[in-house]
Amino acid sequence: MAVDNIIELKNISLFFPGVKALDSVDLDVRKGEIHILLGENGAGKSSLVKTICGVYKQNNGAMILDGETYSPQNPLAAIQSGIRVVYQEFNLLSYLSIAENIFFEKLPRKNGLVDFKRLNADARKLMDKVGLNQVSPKAPVESLGVAQMQLVEIAKALSGDSRVLILDEPTATLMPDEIDTLFDLLKTLRDEGVSIIYISHRLNEIFRIGDRVSVLRNGKMVGTHPAEELDIKSIVKMMVGRSMENEYPFDETVTPGDPLLEVNNLIFKGSPHPKSFTLRKGEILGIAGLVGSGRTETMRALFGADPKDAGEVILHGNTLNIQSPRNAVQSGLCLLTEDRKQQGLILDMNCVENTTITDLGSVSSRGFLNKQAEREATEKQIREMNIKTPGIDQKTLYLSGGNQQKILIGKWLFRDSEVFIFDEPTRGIDVGAKYEIYLLLWKLAAMGRGIIMVSSDLPELMGVCHRIAVFSDGKITGELERKDFDAESILTLSYKEYLHA
Repeated sequence: MAVDNIIELKNISLFFPGVKALDSVDLDVRKGEIHILLGENGAGKSSLVKTICGVYKQNNGAMILDGETYSPQNPLAAIQSGIRVVYQEFNLLSYLSIAENIFFEKLPRKNGLVDFKRLNADARKLMDKVGLNQVSPKAPVESLGVAQMQLVEIAKALSGDSRVLILDEPTATLMPDEIDTLFDLLKTLRDEGVSIIYISHRLNEIFRIGDRVSVLRNGKMVGTHPAEELDIKSIVKMMVGRSMENEYPFDETVTPGDPLLEVNNLIFKGSPHPKSFTLRKGEILGIAGLVGSGRTETMRALFGADPKDAGEVILHGNTLNIQSPRNAVQSGLCLLTEDRKQQGLILDMNCVENTTITDLGSVSSRGFLNKQAEREATEKQIREMNIKTPGIDQKTLYLSGGNQQKILIGKWLFRDSEVFIFDEPTRGIDVGAKYEIYLLLWKLAAMGRGIIMVSSDLPELMGVCHRIAVFSDGKITGELERKDFDAESILTLSYKEYLHA
């Protein structure tokens, strides 16, 4: 083993019933480097990480950590060896404070009791380091947004003596300034000798922080190269086995029609500023803005998930009385939340049950479910949406992120919804699956459906949408037509209200 390697994997294979998750994978990570790990959803990235951190035990192969045989029996053993993971799905206790979450494994004590003064002081230092300097260590985690929770997870990982830090999609919910802060932190950690395995679907990030890049495809290691020797096209070809000329498909033939949905002076708790916008038939309307600008909250109020104080919602010229999500669904609206696993799907249920749950009446007869009709409807959705699954009886828990998102879209297509509200629809999805999601959005638009797309990824919004409305501190500060799309203009509108606060 080379002396500059902190961890080395040799011929690692991992099997599940009917699935070869890892196939003779070799990987080495050097001391003090940022090593980018890429691959489509289902390529084996998560399986590899979980093997390194002791969740899974490989069937074949061996691991070496800093020159010694490494075989963790569980995640705690990996942590004690200096390996920490920040997963895309958070592992936080929502009812505890930020400080308590960061130091949960080793709370400071004084006279047998928790020393809260020291706890909060120590948490403050770590929070400042990761960019959470505007939040109190005493704040409960449940009061935070998704982006802030991500930073708490990173602070938690840094609370120990980490030799290897593994980050899974850490920038998925962060805005540009937050990403800059995170990247500065990672570079500092690298210079201090910490090794970082960094998983991301945002390929442009590779060239900002990556030293070397490894690509997995179908459970096999395709190759490892210095980042400066690669470009986007070569990386995509390694990941998907084919080239992708256009990252963002835009269909010039799909032209928005008459107004479909009108939102007038919508006001809800915590956001006193009235918000108004129009969505046309066959239009993809992008919603941009910083995390905390009110984008998600507005969509939830529109959908009836949170109560509104005032405002009018009009569909096809008829005023709707939306007091709950049930009212919204019955009216033809659907909301696909940014957290598909917690709020969008029932993971322990299979593809059939998740697909037909939105309209059980259409697959029932005399009060009883028609199992054959359920299965035929699901098979149709899987076929038309190119969902990759061993079968329709597979639990959605075991599908990749991209295929879970397709199941989520499919259940609302089954309901024949007219307005699709997508909140971060490609979060945590690889470049190949993203492209397929974009094609599905255009398929919906071509059918005359109206699509509202909330995203923190500006290139995505500018690449896919007809029009973009920009939020800033609870207000809509501007709308841009496609011909006027410009990243600087959108960011200026995003920061507009904060600059004058």
